[in-house]
Amino acid sequence: MAFTDETWRLVHGEDLVGEIRIDDADFPWLHGEFTPGPGWPGFAPRFAECRELAEAEEWDAWGQVHLRLEQELTLHAPEGPMAEFLLHIEPPRAWFRFSEEPFEDD
Repeated sequence: MAFTDETWRLVHGEDLVGEIRIDDADFPWLHGEFTPGPGWPGFAPRFAECRELAEAEEWDAWGQVHLRLEQELTLHAPEGPMAEFLLHIEPPRAWFRFSEEPFEDD
């Protein structure tokens, strides 16, 4: 499956948070140009907090923040929504992995 040149959408309910135009695929990670949508300002601080916690290797706190993001947002491929995802956004770039099925708990 070719992912490059696809546009994925990040939404909160009906509100567009942003779009990711895929320009690189290193499966399972996809990378692309992030274009913020009208809903981005409400989520930008939490994505920044995730980056800061990851850089500090505060994994428990990072997991809590990311879980809230994943519960509130939906990542849509051109074919439809993904069941789960691990998304990083550092404008103007975004990178993520996804699953059409829920991730297995370890």
